[in-house]
Amino acid sequence: MGRMFEKRKHKMFARFDRMAKQFTKLGKEIAIAVKQGGDNPDNNPRLRTAMQNAKGVNMPKDRVDAAIKRASSKGEGNFEEIRYEGYGPNAVAILVETATDNGTRTVANVRMHFNKCGGTMGKTGSLDFVFTRKGVFTFAKESLASKDLEEFEFELIDHGLEDLAFDDELVYLYCGFTEFGMMQKALESMGLEPKSAELQYIPNSWVDLDDEQAKDVLDLIDRLEGDDDVQNVYHNLR
Repeated sequence: MGRMFEKRKHKMFARFDRMAKQFTKLGKEIAIAVKQGGDNPDNNPRLRTAMQNAKGVNMPKDRVDAAIKRASSKGEGNFEEIRYEGYGPNAVAILVETATDNGTRTVANVRMHFNKCGGTMGKTGSLDFVFTRKGVFTFAKESLASKDLEEFEFELIDHGLEDLAFDDELVYLYCGFTEFGMMQKALESMGLEPKSAELQYIPNSWVDLDDEQAKDVLDLIDRLEGDDDVQNVYHNLR
């Protein structure tokens, strides 16, 4: 009984940790969006997207409003967006997006994570051939239950859709980086609200490893994702 309770408690705390990390990440994204384009989501597509993503992970509205208010304050500092690239163990490519108010601290921490896990950092742009930046819109499958997905796919091709994929729970729409805004407007005009809308780095090639080799890479990814300055980690481990 005690062991089962401890296991449930561990899962509960892990879930809270993930939620806290998501809220922190979205708070920074909201702050960056406000600093760049103002606090009115009607005139600021990036803020509108960040608020939509916050809703998708059930971030409380008062926390979203507080993040917008803080970012609108003249005394609030700016976050700098910096990308780092490198290779983890067994030649797995890893791309790290950060949002930081102290670039010196962030680069030192990212380098430490790579070094401690047997990886190496590279120059910005060194992984351009490994990843392609694309727009990714995610929908709960049940929210599109009334649509024929094949017809829906054809309907969106003129708006930049490159691919449509789905699993048991979610539907994923992929478009080119430059078509992200066009796709977003098309979905809005259809009255469709995605669970998330993001620009992601999608691998062009993959690395297959056995479980023992993969563990070393996953340890590095976990360390990076746990860093307060890190927003996203992309890799080509399959």
